[in-house]
Amino acid sequence: MNHSENVDHDAVLQARTMLLGSDRPSLSQEVQAYRVLARVSPASYLPKLATALASYGYEFGDRDGMELRLSLHAEAADAARRIEADEPNRTRSLCDALDSYQRTLLTVGRRAEAFAVCEEMAEAGRLGFERGQVASPGYGHDRLAKMLAEEGRHGEAAEVCGRDGARQGPEVCFWTTVEWAAELEAAGRHDDALTAFTGLVDRTRTEAEAEKTSLANLVWELDHRSRMFDTAGRRAEAGEDRQEVLRLLARLTEAGEPRRLSGILSWWATLFALSGRAAEPAASREAPRPPLGADFIHWSPDMKESYLGEIAALEIQVAERAGAGRLHEAVEAHHRLVRRSAVLHQQRTYRIEEPLRPLFDDGVALARRVPGAPGTIARSLTDRAMFLVAAERYGEAHADFAEAVALLDGADGATRTPIVTRT
Repeated sequence: MNHSENVDHDAVLQARTMLLGSDRPSLSQEVQAYRVLARVSPASYLPKLATALASYGYEFGDRDGMELRLSLHAEAADAARRIEADEPNRTRSLCDALDSYQRTLLTVGRRAEAFAVCEEMAEAGRLGFERGQVASPGYGHDRLAKMLAEEGRHGEAAEVCGRDGARQGPEVCFWTTVEWAAELEAAGRHDDALTAFTGLVDRTRTEAEAEKTSLANLVWELDHRSRMFDTAGRRAEAGEDRQEVLRLLARLTEAGEPRRLSGILSWWATLFALSGRAAEPAASREAPRPPLGADFIHWSPDMKESYLGEIAALEIQVAERAGAGRLHEAVEAHHRLVRRSAVLHQQRTYRIEEPLRPLFDDGVALARRVPGAPGTIARSLTDRAMFLVAAERYGEAHADFAEAVALLDGADGATRTPIVTRT
């Protein structure tokens, strides 16, 4: 094909002059230039056009501009699709453009179309891996996994997550493993979930001993695994994990954190939100729910909005049910409230105690009002203990967790309420 046919050569010259000028062109000007140049040299300029269109689209964020953003992101996806299959950067360019497109589709409420785009992105990643353009067979699959999880298709989501998780080897990733294990467990594959998550715990323990990661990470992971063991009916192993947590909390109380890391609150908040899956409605295609186990920043826009948007209603539910003496229901509503609040405040590294401490204290006080329910009290104490670790209140965390363990150990194993996650 002769790409120079039917091309305005003056427009081509003007586009090149604009891009080479001393003044940096605006995104709008870049888009105009690349649209022209992509017609005469698609191999060189289609990737640049796709990138510029995607970036330009994000300049239109208000309600009136959303249709323009959608149009620009659709054009970006189309430009990336037209990149030749043997271009080395085709897979990355295409997946980046499709990612912007599917997020905008979700923002405007077109979930079915967004799902189709996520499937296209996963297929592009698969083909790119076969062609040697990307290193991972799971490249481009991340958004498909999350949307499958949001629709309650946990078995399929676990299969997609496993394409990266199963090949991690010694380089175990917190985010990949937590999400994979969460989907395995939600699909009822408890032993597989525990095998995957145990790989993460073992890696974290080794790194903590070498002071390459914080002890707080190990505490949170062991606590979460103990809940997984409880769900699987493996109570003795759950108890062993809780005893290790107690020893680590005693060590933190005595000597403090040997290795402080920034940005780890999202690790705590993610595991904390996941631990409350039992109290959440089941997801379906008609009524999607957040992909608990994934980092909040990677949830679909509509899932972020719906999850945090329930905070006000839950505050009312807690007050009404507690006031009416419906304490079990009030406790469950409070658990849902505090988890959403933790997710909301997880980015506030130095400010989490002020907004969250009263909520956790209220949760423990409310649980203590429930008669004959040591498991309920233990769960609230455990939740507060893990929060106190995040707030670096190690002595208080140890006291709470020690009381929780004593309550569980003293309860009748046939009747006590275990700390569980949803299957």
